[in-house]
Amino acid sequence: MSITCETAPHYFLLTEEAVRGYNTFAKMNPPLRSEQDRQAIVNGIADGTIDVIATDHAPHSEVEKDLEFDKAAFGIVGLETSLSLSLKLVHDEIISIENLIEKMCKIPASILGIKAGIEKGVTADITIIDPDIEFEIDPLTFFSKSKNTPFKGLIVKGDTFLTMVQGNIVYEK
Repeated sequence: MSITCETAPHYFLLTEEAVRGYNTFAKMNPPLRSEQDRQAIVNGIADGTIDVIATDHAPHSEVEKDLEFDKAAFGIVGLETSLSLSLKLVHDEIISIENLIEKMCKIPASILGIKAGIEKGVTADITIIDPDIEFEIDPLTFFSKSKNTPFKGLIVKGDTFLTMVQGNIVYEK
């Protein structure tokens, strides 16, 4: 059975409830917190207190995650779900698409001293997305060698169709 963003309980989307039953695919460090903490993060994103949305992409093999909870590795695959999960903030009208691009791309690039944006004569580093396409998260389609995600089966909106780095297409759906 698939879970949609609209019908998923709040705890499914990044709260400590995701580890209920000792789900090692939701074990991360720092650990997931309460629904109240998750809501505080959403509010901080909305009011600008939080100016960057990033992921600690922490892939692990099935061997490292398929252990007793206290022995399992910390971390989840983050890169392949961060855009779609973050776009929920746009679809729920918490932030604009422009604000999401600022928080996920432009501000992090600025912090790292990387020039961001599209300019004539500058080598392209761009990602083209469709913010409205729905799909089911399926870790078997991940490019990461790891498949450890607590979001398997979640129906989300928004996907990447093309990525260019230094003018070269490195990903195309």
